[in-house]
Amino acid sequence: MIIIQTAKNGDADLIADLSRQTFYETFAPFNTKEDMNKFMNEQFTREQLIKEAKEIANKFILAYNDTKPVGYALMRESTIPEGLENFNTVEIARIYVLNTAIGTGAGKALMEKCIEMAKEINKEIIWLGVWEKNIRAISFYTKWGFEKFAEHPFILGNDIQTDWLMKKTIKPVFEN
Repeated sequence: MIIIQTAKNGDADLIADLSRQTFYETFAPFNTKEDMNKFMNEQFTREQLIKEAKEIANKFILAYNDTKPVGYALMRESTIPEGLENFNTVEIARIYVLNTAIGTGAGKALMEKCIEMAKEINKEIIWLGVWEKNIRAISFYTKWGFEKFAEHPFILGNDIQTDWLMKKTIKPVFEN
């Protein structure tokens, strides 16, 4: 049974470890060992992730399969991409599930919670970035009604990759 919880201050270590494990599982098979190591050791360190998890502006959501943590999402309002400046937006900065939990409903439950939270804080658009070669994720987001609206570079190690920016229009809970 998948259980969704909003992360607490004491969850920073768990978030950091889950972040590193899910990112590595997701992207290591498609990138060089050198690029993955550089990214994990310079840009995605455990220390940086613990600090990020403790930032008040970042909203983390955890997915558990019974008592075992199997995924997480990070929502933030800090950046607004070009083309969405005139909208009230929130970003799903990360949404990842352990490979062993794919197909359990954890991703679905995390996405439902992200959309619910966006509505509760009266957002019009929820958006995210996804690597153009991550076909499984793009298919997942498309099924949820996200559409590509732009692209931007993402540097993984020394490799400059292209992320698609995808958005979904939502109806806020309290419309004027």
